[in-house]
Amino acid sequence: MTLDLLATPSLPTAEPRRDPAAYWRARTAAVAGISGPVASIDVDALRHNALDLVVRSSGVPIRVASKSIRVREVLDATLKLPGYRGILAFTLPEALWLAEEHDDIVLGYPSVDRAALAALAADEVKAARITLMVDDLAQLDLIDAVAAPGSRAELRVAIDADASWRAPVLGHIGVRRSPVHDASEVARLARGIASRPGFRLVGLMMYEAQIAGQPDDTGSGDAVIRWMQRRSGQELLDRRGAIVAALREITQLEFVNGGGTGSLESTASDLAVTETTAGSGLLAGHLFDLYRAFSLAPGAAFALEVVRRPTDDIATVLGGGWIASGPPVASRQPLPVWPAGLRTLGREGAGEVQTPLQGRAARRLEIGDRVWFRHAKSGELAERVDRYLLTSGAALVGEAATYRGERRSFL
Repeated sequence: MTLDLLATPSLPTAEPRRDPAAYWRARTAAVAGISGPVASIDVDALRHNALDLVVRSSGVPIRVASKSIRVREVLDATLKLPGYRGILAFTLPEALWLAEEHDDIVLGYPSVDRAALAALAADEVKAARITLMVDDLAQLDLIDAVAAPGSRAELRVAIDADASWRAPVLGHIGVRRSPVHDASEVARLARGIASRPGFRLVGLMMYEAQIAGQPDDTGSGDAVIRWMQRRSGQELLDRRGAIVAALREITQLEFVNGGGTGSLESTASDLAVTETTAGSGLLAGHLFDLYRAFSLAPGAAFALEVVRRPTDDIATVLGGGWIASGPPVASRQPLPVWPAGLRTLGREGAGEVQTPLQGRAARRLEIGDRVWFRHAKSGELAERVDRYLLTSGAALVGEAATYRGERRSFL
Protein backbone atom coordinates (compact mmCIF):
# COMPACT_ATOMS: atom_id res chain seq x y z
CA MET A 1 0.00 0.00 0.00
CA THR A 2 1.09 3.54 -0.73
CA LEU A 3 -0.21 5.69 2.09
CA ASP A 4 -2.74 8.18 0.69
CA LEU A 5 -4.22 10.67 3.14
CA LEU A 6 -6.19 12.32 0.32
CA ALA A 7 -8.21 9.15 -0.29
CA THR A 8 -11.77 8.98 0.97
CA PRO A 9 -11.56 7.55 4.49
CA SER A 10 -13.31 4.34 5.34
CA LEU A 11 -16.01 4.52 7.96
CA PRO A 12 -14.22 3.84 11.26
CA THR A 13 -15.32 0.91 13.34
CA ALA A 14 -15.35 3.26 16.33
CA GLU A 15 -13.81 6.52 17.43
CA PRO A 16 -11.29 6.18 20.27
CA ARG A 17 -12.78 9.03 22.28
CA ARG A 18 -16.40 7.87 22.02
CA ASP A 19 -16.02 4.11 22.11
CA PRO A 20 -12.51 3.10 23.20
CA ALA A 21 -13.50 -0.53 23.74
CA ALA A 22 -14.63 -1.02 20.14
CA TYR A 23 -11.72 1.04 18.81
CA TRP A 24 -8.95 -0.90 20.54
CA ARG A 25 -10.62 -4.26 19.93
CA ALA A 26 -10.73 -3.45 16.23
CA ARG A 27 -7.07 -2.44 16.28
CA THR A 28 -6.24 -5.69 18.06
CA ALA A 29 -8.15 -7.68 15.44
CA ALA A 30 -6.29 -5.90 12.63
CA VAL A 31 -2.90 -7.19 13.81
CA ALA A 32 -4.06 -10.53 15.23
CA GLY A 33 -2.21 -12.52 12.59
CA ILE A 34 1.16 -10.85 13.26
CA SER A 35 3.52 -12.48 15.75
CA GLY A 36 5.42 -10.69 18.46
CA PRO A 37 5.36 -7.04 19.55
CA VAL A 38 3.80 -4.76 16.97
CA ALA A 39 3.70 -1.04 16.38
CA SER A 40 0.88 0.35 14.31
CA ILE A 41 -0.45 3.55 12.81
CA ASP A 42 -4.18 3.95 12.45
CA VAL A 43 -4.57 5.58 9.03
CA ASP A 44 -7.91 7.18 9.89
CA ALA A 45 -6.45 8.70 13.07
CA LEU A 46 -3.43 9.97 11.14
CA ARG A 47 -5.71 11.59 8.56
CA HIS A 48 -7.87 13.18 11.27
CA ASN A 49 -4.83 14.61 13.03
CA ALA A 50 -3.23 15.91 9.83
CA LEU A 51 -6.37 17.75 8.78
CA ASP A 52 -6.98 19.07 12.29
CA LEU A 53 -3.48 20.60 12.33
CA VAL A 54 -4.21 22.36 9.03
CA VAL A 55 -7.39 23.88 10.46
CA ARG A 56 -5.57 25.03 13.58
CA SER A 57 -2.80 26.65 11.51
CA SER A 58 -5.43 28.87 9.83
CA GLY A 59 -3.94 28.92 6.35
CA VAL A 60 -0.32 29.35 7.44
CA PRO A 61 1.73 26.52 5.83
CA ILE A 62 2.97 23.79 8.18
CA ARG A 63 6.53 22.48 7.95
CA VAL A 64 6.63 18.83 9.07
CA ALA A 65 9.05 18.04 11.90
CA SER A 66 10.67 14.79 10.80
CA LYS A 67 12.02 13.90 14.25
CA SER A 68 8.42 13.39 15.35
CA ILE A 69 7.69 10.97 12.48
CA ARG A 70 10.83 9.08 11.30
CA VAL A 71 8.84 7.26 8.62
CA ARG A 72 9.38 8.44 5.06
CA GLU A 73 6.02 7.18 3.82
CA VAL A 74 4.20 9.20 6.46
CA LEU A 75 6.29 12.28 5.66
CA ASP A 76 5.56 11.94 1.96
CA ALA A 77 1.83 11.38 2.44
CA THR A 78 1.51 14.34 4.79
CA LEU A 79 3.36 16.69 2.43
CA LYS A 80 0.89 15.86 -0.33
CA LEU A 81 -1.92 17.38 1.73
CA PRO A 82 -2.82 21.03 1.06
CA GLY A 83 -1.53 23.12 3.95
CA TYR A 84 1.83 21.36 4.37
CA ARG A 85 5.13 22.55 2.90
CA GLY A 86 8.68 21.46 3.60
CA ILE A 87 10.49 19.42 6.25
CA LEU A 88 12.18 20.44 9.48
CA ALA A 89 14.94 17.83 9.83
CA PHE A 90 16.86 17.08 13.01
CA THR A 91 20.30 16.04 11.76
CA LEU A 92 22.29 16.91 8.65
CA PRO A 93 22.85 13.25 7.60
CA GLU A 94 19.07 12.82 7.73
CA ALA A 95 18.56 16.00 5.70
CA LEU A 96 21.05 14.84 3.06
CA TRP A 97 19.17 11.55 2.76
CA LEU A 98 15.76 13.20 2.52
CA ALA A 99 17.10 15.75 0.02
CA GLU A 100 17.39 12.96 -2.55
CA GLU A 101 13.62 13.36 -3.00
CA HIS A 102 12.64 16.60 -1.20
CA ASP A 103 13.71 20.11 -2.12
CA ASP A 104 12.74 22.20 0.92
CA ILE A 105 14.48 21.02 4.09
CA VAL A 106 15.40 23.21 7.03
CA LEU A 107 17.74 21.80 9.65
CA GLY A 108 16.19 22.39 13.06
CA TYR A 109 19.49 22.41 14.97
CA PRO A 110 23.09 23.46 14.32
CA SER A 111 25.36 20.75 12.93
CA VAL A 112 29.07 20.13 13.49
CA ASP A 113 29.04 16.82 11.62
CA ARG A 114 32.14 17.42 9.53
CA ALA A 115 31.60 14.54 7.13
CA ALA A 116 28.01 15.61 6.48
CA LEU A 117 29.03 19.25 6.06
CA ALA A 118 31.69 18.23 3.55
CA ALA A 119 29.10 16.21 1.62
CA LEU A 120 26.70 19.16 1.59
CA ALA A 121 29.39 21.59 0.47
CA ALA A 122 30.32 19.30 -2.43
CA ASP A 123 26.75 18.90 -3.71
CA GLU A 124 25.23 22.00 -5.32
CA VAL A 125 21.79 20.40 -5.69
CA LYS A 126 21.51 19.44 -2.03
CA ALA A 127 23.06 22.73 -0.93
CA ALA A 128 20.17 24.46 -2.70
CA ARG A 129 17.64 22.17 -1.00
CA ILE A 130 18.91 22.28 2.60
CA THR A 131 19.04 25.25 4.96
CA LEU A 132 21.46 24.98 7.88
CA MET A 133 20.56 26.38 11.30
CA VAL A 134 23.03 28.63 13.14
CA ASP A 135 23.07 30.80 16.24
CA ASP A 136 26.80 31.59 16.53
CA LEU A 137 29.48 32.73 14.07
CA ALA A 138 31.72 29.97 15.45
CA GLN A 139 29.48 27.51 13.62
CA LEU A 140 30.36 29.24 10.36
CA ASP A 141 34.05 29.07 11.28
CA LEU A 142 33.75 25.30 11.63
CA ILE A 143 32.03 25.01 8.25
CA ASP A 144 34.72 27.11 6.58
CA ALA A 145 37.38 24.89 8.14
CA VAL A 146 35.68 21.88 6.53
CA ALA A 147 35.25 23.53 3.13
CA ALA A 148 36.59 26.98 2.30
CA PRO A 149 34.05 29.38 0.74
CA GLY A 150 35.78 29.57 -2.63
CA SER A 151 35.88 25.80 -3.01
CA ARG A 152 32.25 24.91 -2.26
CA ALA A 153 28.67 25.65 -3.08
CA GLU A 154 26.99 28.60 -1.37
CA LEU A 155 25.28 27.39 1.79
CA ARG A 156 21.85 28.52 2.91
CA VAL A 157 21.53 29.36 6.62
CA ALA A 158 18.81 30.42 9.00
CA ILE A 159 19.09 31.93 12.47
CA ASP A 160 17.64 30.16 15.48
CA ALA A 161 16.65 32.93 17.91
CA ASP A 162 15.75 32.15 21.51
CA ALA A 163 11.96 32.24 21.99
CA SER A 164 11.98 31.65 25.75
CA TRP A 165 10.52 34.21 28.14
CA ARG A 166 12.83 36.10 30.47
CA ALA A 167 10.17 36.71 33.03
CA PRO A 168 10.42 39.31 35.79
CA VAL A 169 11.12 37.56 39.11
CA LEU A 170 10.73 34.05 37.59
CA GLY A 171 13.68 34.34 35.20
CA HIS A 172 14.18 32.01 32.23
CA ILE A 173 10.98 30.20 31.17
CA GLY A 174 11.42 27.78 28.27
CA VAL A 175 14.12 25.53 26.87
CA ARG A 176 17.79 26.43 26.53
CA ARG A 177 18.41 26.85 22.81
CA SER A 178 19.97 29.84 21.10
CA PRO A 179 22.28 32.41 22.74
CA VAL A 180 20.69 35.28 20.74
CA HIS A 181 17.49 36.60 22.25
CA ASP A 182 16.62 40.19 21.43
CA ALA A 183 16.51 42.11 18.16
CA SER A 184 19.91 43.74 18.56
CA GLU A 185 21.63 40.38 19.22
CA VAL A 186 19.94 38.71 16.27
CA ALA A 187 20.73 41.64 13.98
CA ARG A 188 24.39 41.57 15.03
CA LEU A 189 24.58 37.89 14.16
CA ALA A 190 22.79 38.50 10.86
CA ARG A 191 25.25 41.19 9.85
CA GLY A 192 28.09 38.84 10.67
CA ILE A 193 26.57 36.15 8.45
CA ALA A 194 25.90 38.62 5.64
CA SER A 195 29.57 39.65 5.66
CA ARG A 196 30.82 36.10 5.26
CA PRO A 197 31.43 34.78 1.72
CA GLY A 198 29.85 31.44 0.90
CA PHE A 199 26.75 31.85 3.09
CA ARG A 200 23.29 33.23 2.40
CA LEU A 201 20.94 34.10 5.24
CA VAL A 202 17.41 33.07 4.21
CA GLY A 203 15.34 32.46 7.31
CA LEU A 204 14.55 32.74 11.00
CA MET A 205 13.27 30.14 13.43
CA MET A 206 11.87 30.80 16.92
CA TYR A 207 10.44 27.81 18.76
CA GLU A 208 8.32 28.76 21.78
CA ALA A 209 8.62 25.50 23.74
CA GLN A 210 7.07 27.02 26.86
CA ILE A 211 3.82 27.35 24.88
CA ALA A 212 3.99 24.63 22.21
CA GLY A 213 5.46 21.94 24.44
CA GLN A 214 3.82 22.70 27.79
CA PRO A 215 0.47 20.96 28.48
CA ASP A 216 -2.14 23.22 30.03
CA ASP A 217 -4.81 20.70 31.05
CA THR A 218 -3.01 18.52 33.57
CA GLY A 219 -5.32 19.26 36.49
CA SER A 220 -2.49 20.65 38.60
CA GLY A 221 -1.20 24.21 38.39
CA ASP A 222 -2.99 24.82 35.09
CA ALA A 223 -4.00 28.38 35.99
CA VAL A 224 -0.36 29.33 36.49
CA ILE A 225 0.66 27.64 33.23
CA ARG A 226 -2.04 29.46 31.27
CA TRP A 227 -1.06 32.77 32.83
CA MET A 228 2.57 32.13 31.89
CA GLN A 229 1.64 31.24 28.34
CA ARG A 230 -0.49 34.36 27.87
CA ARG A 231 2.25 36.64 29.17
CA SER A 232 4.97 34.83 27.26
CA GLY A 233 2.90 34.86 24.08
CA GLN A 234 2.39 38.61 24.21
CA GLU A 235 6.08 39.27 24.90
CA LEU A 236 7.06 36.98 22.04
CA LEU A 237 4.63 38.65 19.63
CA ASP A 238 6.33 41.99 20.21
CA ARG A 239 9.90 40.67 20.24
CA ARG A 240 9.55 38.41 17.19
CA GLY A 241 8.06 41.31 15.27
CA ALA A 242 11.01 43.50 16.19
CA ILE A 243 13.50 40.77 15.24
CA VAL A 244 11.89 40.21 11.85
CA ALA A 245 11.82 43.95 11.15
CA ALA A 246 15.53 44.20 12.00
CA LEU A 247 16.41 41.22 9.80
CA ARG A 248 14.47 42.55 6.82
CA GLU A 249 16.77 45.58 6.83
CA ILE A 250 19.73 43.23 6.42
CA THR A 251 18.48 40.44 4.13
CA GLN A 252 15.48 39.18 2.23
CA LEU A 253 13.95 36.46 4.39
CA GLU A 254 12.35 33.50 2.66
CA PHE A 255 10.66 32.20 5.81
CA VAL A 256 9.96 32.94 9.46
CA ASN A 257 9.24 29.68 11.27
CA GLY A 258 7.64 29.22 14.65
CA GLY A 259 5.53 27.08 16.88
CA GLY A 260 4.75 23.41 17.28
CA THR A 261 1.76 21.13 17.70
CA GLY A 262 0.77 22.74 20.99
CA SER A 263 0.80 26.35 19.78
CA LEU A 264 -0.44 26.39 16.19
CA GLU A 265 -3.31 28.81 16.82
CA SER A 266 -1.26 31.45 18.60
CA THR A 267 1.79 31.10 16.37
CA ALA A 268 -0.25 31.29 13.17
CA SER A 269 -1.92 34.47 14.41
CA ASP A 270 1.47 36.26 14.52
CA LEU A 271 1.70 38.26 11.30
CA ALA A 272 5.51 38.05 11.41
CA VAL A 273 5.36 34.25 11.00
CA THR A 274 5.21 32.80 7.47
CA GLU A 275 5.11 29.11 8.46
CA THR A 276 4.47 26.94 11.51
CA THR A 277 5.94 23.56 12.41
CA ALA A 278 4.18 20.40 13.56
CA GLY A 279 4.98 16.73 13.68
CA SER A 280 4.09 15.27 17.06
CA GLY A 281 0.42 15.98 16.45
CA LEU A 282 0.33 13.58 13.50
CA LEU A 283 1.09 10.44 15.49
CA ALA A 284 -0.08 11.88 18.82
CA GLY A 285 2.03 10.63 21.70
CA HIS A 286 0.09 10.64 24.97
CA LEU A 287 1.74 13.86 26.21
CA PHE A 288 -0.55 15.67 23.78
CA ASP A 289 -3.69 14.45 25.55
CA LEU A 290 -3.18 17.20 28.12
CA TYR A 291 -3.99 20.31 26.05
CA ARG A 292 -7.25 22.26 26.16
CA ALA A 293 -7.19 23.66 22.64
CA PHE A 294 -7.31 20.42 20.65
CA SER A 295 -8.03 16.71 20.81
CA LEU A 296 -5.94 14.24 18.83
CA ALA A 297 -6.60 10.63 17.90
CA PRO A 298 -4.00 8.00 18.87
CA GLY A 299 -2.24 7.64 15.52
CA ALA A 300 0.69 5.49 16.67
CA ALA A 301 0.53 2.79 19.32
CA PHE A 302 2.30 -0.44 20.13
CA ALA A 303 1.14 -3.78 21.55
CA LEU A 304 3.11 -6.14 23.77
CA GLU A 305 2.18 -9.67 24.75
CA VAL A 306 1.50 -11.12 28.18
CA VAL A 307 4.14 -13.76 28.93
CA ARG A 308 3.64 -14.45 32.65
CA ARG A 309 1.25 -14.07 35.58
CA PRO A 310 3.31 -13.69 38.78
CA THR A 311 0.16 -13.14 40.89
CA ASP A 312 -3.58 -13.16 40.30
CA ASP A 313 -3.68 -9.38 39.95
CA ILE A 314 -0.49 -8.86 37.88
CA ALA A 315 0.06 -9.60 34.20
CA THR A 316 3.56 -9.14 32.79
CA VAL A 317 4.29 -8.24 29.18
CA LEU A 318 7.60 -8.80 27.43
CA GLY A 319 9.55 -5.53 27.01
CA GLY A 320 8.03 -2.11 27.45
CA GLY A 321 10.84 0.14 28.63
CA TRP A 322 10.45 2.49 25.70
CA ILE A 323 11.02 5.67 27.65
CA ALA A 324 10.73 9.08 26.00
CA SER A 325 13.41 11.74 26.23
CA GLY A 326 13.13 14.65 28.63
CA PRO A 327 13.10 14.82 32.42
CA PRO A 328 13.00 11.33 34.01
CA VAL A 329 9.44 11.59 35.32
CA ALA A 330 6.38 9.35 35.10
CA SER A 331 4.95 11.18 32.09
CA ARG A 332 7.86 9.92 29.95
CA GLN A 333 6.81 6.29 30.39
CA PRO A 334 4.64 4.53 27.83
CA LEU A 335 0.99 4.56 28.86
CA PRO A 336 -1.01 1.29 28.89
CA VAL A 337 -4.31 2.19 27.26
CA TRP A 338 -6.05 -1.10 26.52
CA PRO A 339 -7.45 -3.06 28.24
CA ALA A 340 -8.53 -0.05 30.28
CA GLY A 341 -7.49 0.33 33.90
CA LEU A 342 -3.96 -1.07 33.74
CA ARG A 343 -1.02 0.64 35.44
CA THR A 344 2.66 -0.02 35.88
CA LEU A 345 4.12 -0.85 39.28
CA GLY A 346 5.66 2.06 41.14
CA ARG A 347 8.91 0.24 41.89
CA GLU A 348 9.36 -1.23 38.41
CA GLY A 349 7.68 1.00 35.85
CA ALA A 350 8.20 0.09 32.20
CA GLY A 351 11.14 -2.32 32.09
CA GLU A 352 13.74 -3.13 29.48
CA VAL A 353 12.80 -6.80 29.33
CA GLN A 354 9.46 -6.95 31.11
CA THR A 355 6.69 -4.67 32.38
CA PRO A 356 4.38 -5.94 35.12
CA LEU A 357 0.91 -4.43 34.96
CA GLN A 358 -1.64 -4.23 37.72
CA GLY A 359 -5.28 -3.21 37.87
CA ARG A 360 -8.72 -4.70 37.47
CA ALA A 361 -8.10 -5.73 33.87
CA ALA A 362 -4.90 -7.56 34.79
CA ARG A 363 -6.95 -10.32 36.45
CA ARG A 364 -8.63 -11.09 33.11
CA LEU A 365 -5.51 -11.12 30.93
CA GLU A 366 -4.21 -14.49 29.82
CA ILE A 367 -0.87 -15.67 28.50
CA GLY A 368 -0.54 -14.48 24.90
CA ASP A 369 -3.01 -11.59 25.19
CA ARG A 370 -1.98 -8.22 23.86
CA VAL A 371 -1.79 -4.94 25.78
CA TRP A 372 -1.79 -1.64 23.87
CA PHE A 373 0.50 1.20 24.89
CA ARG A 374 0.97 4.75 23.63
CA HIS A 375 4.43 6.28 23.63
CA ALA A 376 4.85 9.58 25.45
CA LYS A 377 6.27 11.27 22.36
CA SER A 378 5.77 10.56 18.69
CA GLY A 379 8.90 9.95 16.63
CA GLU A 380 10.96 8.15 19.25
CA LEU A 381 8.79 5.04 19.00
CA ALA A 382 10.10 4.53 15.46
CA GLU A 383 13.60 3.92 16.84
CA ARG A 384 12.29 0.74 18.51
CA VAL A 385 10.73 -0.96 15.50
CA ASP A 386 11.58 -1.51 11.84
CA ARG A 387 8.05 -0.97 10.57
CA TYR A 388 4.61 0.28 11.44
CA LEU A 389 1.61 -1.84 10.52
CA LEU A 390 -1.03 0.37 8.90
CA THR A 391 -4.55 -0.29 10.12
CA SER A 392 -8.00 1.05 9.37
CA GLY A 393 -10.69 -0.13 11.72
CA ALA A 394 -10.29 -3.89 12.04
CA ALA A 395 -8.38 -4.20 8.76
CA LEU A 396 -4.64 -4.44 8.21
CA VAL A 397 -4.11 -2.28 5.11
CA GLY A 398 -0.33 -2.17 4.74
CA GLU A 399 2.95 -1.39 6.42
CA ALA A 400 5.51 1.40 6.36
CA ALA A 401 9.22 1.13 7.12
CA THR A 402 10.67 3.34 9.83
CA TYR A 403 14.09 4.94 9.43
CA ARG A 404 15.41 1.97 11.36
CA GLY A 405 13.68 -0.38 8.93
CA GLU A 406 15.48 1.39 6.08
CA ARG A 407 18.78 0.78 7.91
CA ARG A 408 19.11 4.44 8.90
CA SER A 409 19.98 5.63 12.39
CA PHE A 410 20.61 9.35 12.69
CA LEU A 411 20.43 10.19 16.39
